[in-house]
Formats: sequence, C-alpha cells, structure tokens
Amino acid sequence: MEFDNIECVSTTDGINEDEIHHHNLQHPHLHHAHHQFSSSKPHNATNTTNNGNTTTNNIVGPTAIAPATSVHELLECPVCTNSMYPPIHQCHNGHTICSTCKTRVHHRCPTCRQELGDIRCLALEKVAESLEMPCKYYNLGCPEIFPYYSKLKHEAMCNYRPYNCPYAGSECSVVGDIPFLVGHLRDDHKVDMHTGCTFNHRYVKSNPREVENATWMLTVFHCFGQYFCLHFEAFQLGMAPVYMAFLRFMGDETEARNYSYSLEVGANGRKLIFEGTPRSIRDSHRKVRDSHDGLIIQRNMALFFSGGDRKELKLRVTGRVWKEQQNPDTGVCIPNLCS
Repeated sequence: MEFDNIECVSTTDGINEDEIHHHNLQHPHLHHAHHQFSSSKPHNATNTTNNGNTTTNNIVGPTAIAPATSVHELLECPVCTNSMYPPIHQCHNGHTICSTCKTRVHHRCPTCRQELGDIRCLALEKVAESLEMPCKYYNLGCPEIFPYYSKLKHEAMCNYRPYNCPYAGSECSVVGDIPFLVGHLRDDHKVDMHTGCTFNHRYVKSNPREVENATWMLTVFHCFGQYFCLHFEAFQLGMAPVYMAFLRFMGDETEARNYSYSLEVGANGRKLIFEGTPRSIRDSHRKVRDSHDGLIIQRNMALFFSGGDRKELKLRVTGRVWKEQQNPDTGVCIPNLCS
C-alpha cells in the first residue's frame, strides 16, 4: 500500500503440448536395488574368439527397457517429473503419465500425442506400492526414505520443504530456502533489512480513515544468526477497525519456540505491551493475523496515542527479540537478550 512515512531506527496452468519436455533427473540409490528391468527373453548372439571358443552374450532386445533404468525413473511423470502415484494412466502405446498431468495436457499423450483414454497401468502401480523411496526434498537435505504411500504424508510436513515468500503486500508465489528468500525480499520486494535484536518503528498516515485494510512495508531483522519479519497493518475486526503488529520467524515452528519477543506502543501516559513467541513463516501471514496473535491496537486508542486533533496516525512501535536458554542445573529458561 501507499503510506506517507515510515521511520525505522535500529538500536543495534494449463500446459501447451508443445511446451512439454521430458527431463532426465539423477536420483539417489533406492533400497530395492534388485528392481532393474530388462528383456525377459533376451536375444542370444554368438562370438567366435581367435582360439575358436564360442561365447554367448545376452543382448537386450529393442523393445526392452535398458537395465540401467531404475524403477524411480520409470515412475517419473514425463510432464512434471514428479513420482507418479496411483492412478497411473497410460496411452494405447504404453506411455505413462500421472493423473494430475493427464488433465493438464488435455488428455493427450505428451510422448506420442495420441489421445489418452482411461487405461490404467496396473503393473506399474503394483511395482510402485512395493517400493521404498527417498523424500522428494532429498536434494535440499532430507535423508529420509519411506514406503511409497507414507512418503506423501511425510513430504507434506517435511522440515526440508521450501518456504513460501513471507511478503504480505502482494500474493507472491516464490518459494525457496531461507537464504534465497532473504535475498528475494531484499532485491525483489525492496524490504528494509536491519541488524540487531531491538527495533523502533514509527508508522505515519495523514488520514487514518483511509487505512481500513492497509499493510505497511515489511521489515526484516537479523539477530542470533536468524531472520525475523515484523508486520504492521490495519484491518477490520468485526465492525471496528484495528491495527496489529506481530513477528514471524524465518524457519520452522520448532526453532521459533526458542525465541520470544515483545512489542510496545504508547503515548500520553498510556502503554500497551505484548509478549509472545514468534510464529513460523510456515503459518501464512493471514493465518497469524486472523488468530490475533500479536499486538492489537483499537482505532480510538491508536488515535489517542497519535495525539493532536486525531486526524493523523502517528504510532511508535518498539520491541525486542530474545533467545530462551535453559539452565542445565535448574531447567529454568534464562533470556539471552542479544548477541
């Protein structure tokens, strides 16, 4: 949104058939190493050596799958390159495709361009059910291997899965790991970056009546070797407009629990304070906002803090982040204010 002034002081689907390409990906070794395919009836060829001895070589026939082809590669969809799960569809020529991409290619085989009917590849489905496969985020560091159907459940909650961009000012579809998203926020969204575990923000708007559903610029703080996102916005809570500030942690929820933060706003002899644990960016910005997990300022109180003739919004929000450290002798958490 457009805003008059913000001061920050840091005290420290559809796919065209012609665009479909098959990608050959390298995959880690699977547990079922004996699942290699070759012709069940190889052609025999005889070679005569110099000493007259005859040797017989098994040569894979032209219609067989080369022995080097792994089961994982056979289960790879030629469109999205993800592993195929039942139902696995095939065309009349035997080319397979996952059920999701069947719709995306308008029911036409991406390999031979023949029309896809409702033929299931039952043999490949049975092979798939017998496999243990690596998590699809293995290239991001996940070492886990699961039975075929357990793999889906794990991947939905895998700690190595990419994060969504935490920027709240627009619907951004970018995903990636934390270092990538930090650079993306800085370079593409022009987000303010600050170092230190304390912050002091001043939010100003000349006409507060025009910010019923407004979002101020996101600010990212770097402290304790981690990144935190400070959000501030206005929205309707029932019939009443409110302002809300909250902090999100750029990492998983289990890591976020190691930190605490406080937010404070006040003026004219009044003060509001909020303390809590930052939410992970795994939780969307809207989910955190709708749960009211942060500092909430009613419109009348915000105008009172602003002073003057109540026609201008001027809020100063201060806060700090600290890390909870457990005392090994007593088990009590001791706050580490900054490092």
